[in-house]
Amino acid sequence: MQPQSSRFRAVLTGATALTLAAALAACGSTDGSKGDSAKAGAGKGTATATGSSSASAASSAPGSSAPGSSAPGSSAPGSSAPGSPTAGSTSATAAPAPAAGSGKVLMPTGPQAAFGKARDTAAGQIMMTTLAGPKSGVSGKVWVWLPPEYNDPKYAKTGFPVLTLYAGGQSAGYNTWTDNQLPIQEVDADLAKQGKAHPFIMIMPVQNLDSNEAKALECADIPGQPKIGTWMAEDIPDFVRANFRTVKGRDGWGLMGASTGAFCSAKLALQHPDKFKAAVPIDGYFNPDSPLWKGYENDRQANSPDLLVAQGKADVRMLATAGGANAYEMKLVKAWVAKAAPPLTVEYYEQPGGKHLTTDFKKMIPDTLQWLTKNLAGPQGD
Repeated sequence: MQPQSSRFRAVLTGATALTLAAALAACGSTDGSKGDSAKAGAGKGTATATGSSSASAASSAPGSSAPGSSAPGSSAPGSSAPGSPTAGSTSATAAPAPAAGSGKVLMPTGPQAAFGKARDTAAGQIMMTTLAGPKSGVSGKVWVWLPPEYNDPKYAKTGFPVLTLYAGGQSAGYNTWTDNQLPIQEVDADLAKQGKAHPFIMIMPVQNLDSNEAKALECADIPGQPKIGTWMAEDIPDFVRANFRTVKGRDGWGLMGASTGAFCSAKLALQHPDKFKAAVPIDGYFNPDSPLWKGYENDRQANSPDLLVAQGKADVRMLATAGGANAYEMKLVKAWVAKAAPPLTVEYYEQPGGKHLTTDFKKMIPDTLQWLTKNLAGPQGD
C-alpha cells in the first residue's frame, strides 16, 4: 500500500447522521492512507439519503436486503469463458461501442483480447492485459475477474453486470483490489451463491502512469497530460463490451473505489451518468488537487466532484462512506453528501470503529456489494 499524502482535504460542513444497527465483520490490521484503502472510525454506523441539501434517514446498513436476479453457477473457478479472452500475451485494443439492439444482452463484439494470468483466487482466476485505448491514446494495465456463473453453460446467453474498481494510492502499475488484502472476488462469489449479490464482472484498471504523486492524473483529461479520463470512461467500457457478455445500457454498470479511488468513482459517475448508474466512493476526497492542474483552473473545476455533486445533472445513485474514528473525514464526506442535488441520490454510511485502513475497506466489502446489487441490474437473458 502507498503512504498517506497531504492531498486529502476539502471544505468541512455539517450533515445529518443517524445510527445504524448493523456493524460490519472484523478483519486484520494493515495500515492504510489516502494513498491506500479504507478509512473508518470508532463511532456510529450512519446512513443518510440525499437528493438535495435536505437529508432523510436510511433504515438499515447498506446492502441489507437480498438481491433479485442472481443465481449460482456450477463451473470450476478459473475456467476460461466461452468466447472470451484467451490466456497468452497481455495486450488488448478497445473496440467501438456496439449499436443498440432490441434485447437485454450485449454479446461480445470483438476483437478478443489476449490475457495473462495475474493470480488464482478461491473464486477463480484474475486475468490481466494492457489496454491500448484508441480514443485516449493511453496504454495501461487492466485486471479482470469473471464470476463462476459466467462460464456455466446455463448462462451462455446471459449478460452480466460490470463493476469497475479503483484502488487507493497512485495505482500506477497496480490495483489493490486484485490482491488478497481485499478479497472482493471471493466475497462476491459467496454472496452470489446465497442469492445476496449479483455475480459481477470485475474490471480493475490502473489510475496513473507514474508512481510520482506530483503527476497524479485524477482520472481526468488534464490539459497536456495523457487522457486517462477518456481511457476510463470510453476505452475501458468499449473494451469490456468487446470481450464479455454484458447487460445492455447503463443499468448494469457500477463503480467503486477507496480513498483516491473514491474520488475517481464519484467523479466518473457524475460526469458520465449515461454510462454508469451507481457508484460507491469509500472514504474519499472530492476536490481535485493534483499539481498538474496548475494554470487550468476552469478544467480543474469541471472535474471536481465537490462542484459536480450540486449541479443536478446526474441521475445516479451513490453510497458515500466515512470512518467513524476520523472526525475530519466524517465532516468532509457529510459536507459533500449534503450538497447532492436531484436527480442524484446519495446515501451516507459511517463505518463503526473505522480508520483509513485497508483492513477497514475489507470489512465493508459485503455490504457495499449488496448495496450495489440493490441499485444495479443483475444478469439478464434474452
